[in-house]
This record gives sequence, C-alpha cells and structure tokens, in this order.
Amino acid sequence: MALLPEVVDLEVVTPERQLVREEVHEIQVPGKNGYLGILPGHAPLLSELHMGELSYRQGMVWCHLTVFRGFVEVLPDRVIVLAEVAERGEEIEVERARAARQRAEDRLAKPDPDTDWNRAQVALERALIRLQVAAKAGGAGAGAPGRLPLEPTHAP
Repeated sequence: MALLPEVVDLEVVTPERQLVREEVHEIQVPGKNGYLGILPGHAPLLSELHMGELSYRQGMVWCHLTVFRGFVEVLPDRVIVLAEVAERGEEIEVERARAARQRAEDRLAKPDPDTDWNRAQVALERALIRLQVAAKAGGAGAGAPGRLPLEPTHAP
C-alpha cells in the first residue's frame, strides 16, 4: 500500500494573478454546499466555490484569503483554486470594506421596492467576509501578515 503524501501543492489563481503556490498541510475551502476540509491524499473532486474564507495551514501557521466565485479541483497531491476574485487579508482596504458593509446594511434596512435585495445581501456577505479575513491578517502580531499561529479551525 502506498503512503499518503505529507503535503499537498496548493495553487490559488485569478484571471489577474497567482496568489498562492505553496506546499501546505491542510486546506479549508468554501464549497458550494459548505466548507471542504482537504488533507494530503484527498480523493479527487471538482467543486464550485462559494464566496468565503479560504484557509490553509503550513506547519503550525494558518493563512487566510477571501475567494469569490470559481472552482476548486482536488487531487491527492494537488489542489487548484480558480477564483474570479481572491485577495489576501493584508491587501484588503478595511475602510472601503466597512463602507461597503454600511451601504449594504442601509439598502437592506430600507423598505424600497427598487432595492435589489439579492444583490444587497451578497454585497453585505462579501463585505463581512473581507472584514473577517482582514482582521485575521491585522491580528498576525509578530508573524507575517495573513498568517496566524495554529488556531482552532472556523466552523464550516
């Protein structure tokens, strides 16, 4: 029986750039039907991405990104995330994300028949995800931005 690999190659790309290309020990990806936990040797699968936080662990350190729309391909030794939009926590303009959250909350709070409720709800969810990931990057302390010491994983 073949031994399972200890690491998996993770690649996160958008149409504009490659954000990540690293060997990692664990990945959590927001799939269409909930978070996918991926370890080296995972069974092959293809899933649509949902907007959310993508987390990956290198040794004892967690790194966090936002991802919006796309696909994830999982192979036993490689994971490829093709996202329409993705960003590292340290790249997020917090004030801009807060303003987007406020605009979305204002739209949802007003009973205006012209309001596109689905669009406002998506904008609010996206702003909240961006703020969550930015907070984790800002809370990195002595570590590199966007990287936190081993922490409990978030609830899927």
